[in-house]
Amino acid sequence: MLPSSVLHAIQLAVAPIFMLAAVAAMIGTVATRLARIIDRARELEERLESATAKNPDAVYWELDRLKLRGRICNWSVGLLAVCGVLVGATVMVLFVGETYFPRTERIVPWTFLGAVGTFVLALLLFLTETLLATHALRFGRNLSRK
Repeated sequence: MLPSSVLHAIQLAVAPIFMLAAVAAMIGTVATRLARIIDRARELEERLESATAKNPDAVYWELDRLKLRGRICNWSVGLLAVCGVLVGATVMVLFVGETYFPRTERIVPWTFLGAVGTFVLALLLFLTETLLATHALRFGRNLSRK
C-alpha cells in the first residue's frame, strides 16, 4: 500500500463525514424535542393523577397528540441512526476500496444513496412532528376573554 493511495483514500472518505456531522446535529435536535414531549406528558399525567386538571378531556387529547409526536420522533431518530450507519459504511468502503479491494467501490453509491434517502425521510418526519406541535397550539381559543 502506497502512502499516496492512503492519502487519496482519506481525501475520499472525508466528504461523507460532513454528512455524519449533520446527522449527529439532527439526532441532537430530535432528541431534545422528544425530551420536551416526555416532560410535557409527565406534567399532564401528574395533573390528572392529582385531579388538578381543569378539563380532563383536553388533557387526554393532548396526551394522545404527545404520544403520536413521540412516536414520530422515535422513528426519526431511528432513521437518523440508520443514516449514520450507512454513512459510516460509505466511508469504510471508500477507504478499503481505495487501499485494498478496488471492487468494493461498487457498493458506495448504494450506501451513500441509502444514507441520503434515510436522512430525507427523517427530515420529513421531523417536519411532520413540528407541524403537529404547531397544530396543537390553541393560541387563546376556548379561553374566555375578560
